[in-house]
Amino acid sequence: MSTTTSGLSAVRAGQLDYLAAWDEQRRLHESVVAGERGDTVLLLEHPSVYTAGKRTEPWDRPMDGTPVVDVDRGGKITWHGPGQLVGYPIVRLPDPVDVVAYVRRTEQLLIDVCAEFGLAAGRVEGRSGVWVPEDDRGPARKVAAIGIRVARGVTLHGFSINCDCELTYFDRIVPCGIRDAGVTSLTAELGRPVTVADVLPVAERHLPTLVTV
Repeated sequence: MSTTTSGLSAVRAGQLDYLAAWDEQRRLHESVVAGERGDTVLLLEHPSVYTAGKRTEPWDRPMDGTPVVDVDRGGKITWHGPGQLVGYPIVRLPDPVDVVAYVRRTEQLLIDVCAEFGLAAGRVEGRSGVWVPEDDRGPARKVAAIGIRVARGVTLHGFSINCDCELTYFDRIVPCGIRDAGVTSLTAELGRPVTVADVLPVAERHLPTLVTV
């Protein structure tokens, strides 16, 4: 299913194997770079998989031999799987390219999505992604992650937001290379089920934030 808002096409890809989604990203990227297609965002879930960005250290990885897919995005290691909404925006950035500004727009999209469900989340200085601030339940914890690449002025990879995923998958790794903070989900924070199906249309509505400068 594909919808278009503010010139941005959102494609609901359902559950898709990580490598198949990576191939599709690269295909779309070539089309957007060539001017054959407009800005497009893939929205999907993955079967359980660990992916490692270019800055992943050996000690960040699972110690139990769990397979890891090494990819060409920024950032370190993370987990993707059922109960987590993943977004891959393939969008042309304004010239001159400002990657930091794009990351901030992506964070704002995710902050706004969390707010619609009643969760106050925000940024942590020096760390990408979207966080629930430290409170009486524990230290700051990440509810949404961001890892991107920009090639020929067009983005690849993107964001993930934890809806009702099994958080113990993150226990096998040092998620995003951060040892002194936790990982959480909308369901865990709000004390009620919040599914990918719930979050998908809300995230779609906020996608124009990615291209609003």
